[in-house]
Amino acid sequence: MTEFDIVDAAAIREGRATDAYFERTETALEHAGRNPRVVAEVTADQFPDGDFELFAGLKDAVALLEDRDIDVDAIPEGRLFDGGPVMRIVGPYLAFARLETSLLGFLSHASGMATAALDCRVAAPDSQVLSFGARHVHPSMTAAVERSALVGGFDGFSHVAAGDLLGREASGTMPHALSICFGRGEQEAAWRAFDEAVDESVPRIALCDTYSDEVDEVLRAIETLGDRLDGVRLDTTGSRRGDFRHIIREVQWELDVRGHEDVDVYVSGGLGPDDLRGLRDVVDGFGVGGYVSNADPVDFALDIVEVDGEPAAKRGKLSGAKDVYRTADGAHAVGLADRSGPEGAESLMEPVIRDGEVVADDAFDLDAAAERALADAEATGYGTDRSTE
Repeated sequence: MTEFDIVDAAAIREGRATDAYFERTETALEHAGRNPRVVAEVTADQFPDGDFELFAGLKDAVALLEDRDIDVDAIPEGRLFDGGPVMRIVGPYLAFARLETSLLGFLSHASGMATAALDCRVAAPDSQVLSFGARHVHPSMTAAVERSALVGGFDGFSHVAAGDLLGREASGTMPHALSICFGRGEQEAAWRAFDEAVDESVPRIALCDTYSDEVDEVLRAIETLGDRLDGVRLDTTGSRRGDFRHIIREVQWELDVRGHEDVDVYVSGGLGPDDLRGLRDVVDGFGVGGYVSNADPVDFALDIVEVDGEPAAKRGKLSGAKDVYRTADGAHAVGLADRSGPEGAESLMEPVIRDGEVVADDAFDLDAAAERALADAEATGYGTDRSTE
């Protein structure tokens, strides 16, 4: 028995992280001497319907598929898609059959979280937005959560170990527990201990709603830390929050009237795009948690669309290899791969693996992916009329 309920990287790489019926399919095909050369595509929807989603998870998918007897094309991470394939795999079916479960998991979960992150990013384009959602998922998933948030345009995240894996420093200052450990009425002692002990490189952002009114604690934080106070964070429990926007405006007013307009105000606690849109003019930054980490995965499927050079597909799926395009007006288009795309359109599918070797490392470069996401959001008008329920 393992210490934690975690399927390790070796099991994923070796194909043990699979559904049982793929093992039995392998057994049946090998018994029959069948291993056709196929074209398989990963898709969420067959045709565009105007509901764009953000593609993520490609880095892990490529790590899974490399060094196998296959070719892979995919849209780069950070591109918006709307129908048609996001990935095409060409090769002997048994070279990748048992990898389908893990492949779809990598792409589905990451793309869902990245899409949710982009919802928040476009809702508050000029604000700092940090990912606070790691606590809502299994610890083995935290790096995927934080990476997906960055692909969707977030400025940073809170999880330390994820930062180690991603080569980024985690953000965050203090929880309510710090003040509670000093006791009711001793918030000043908590803020002072933080200021005296924590590295100077960490911003002095005081959490100001542990025991008393937000305005009261903000003013006490100013009296305690003075010019060393960089900002305050409000994380008031929803049941006690009241009109959050009004509370924030009160805090801003009292800061301004005392000459502390340079103290930033951050908010967190169960926020989503509608909250960001409604508060972005009165706060400097947001911490967003469950909206991203708890996002529904994109419902990707992997389907064979060609067998030994002949079109083939199950009921309800479109046979034949396909390409996808960004049209000049920002729309998404799907067409057969052996035909020309719409005039003036940009082809989105790019070579990623050839004969098992990775040929496009930049297709999942994290910074480039985030830049693509924001550029695609502007080109497609993403978020301008998008539900955030």
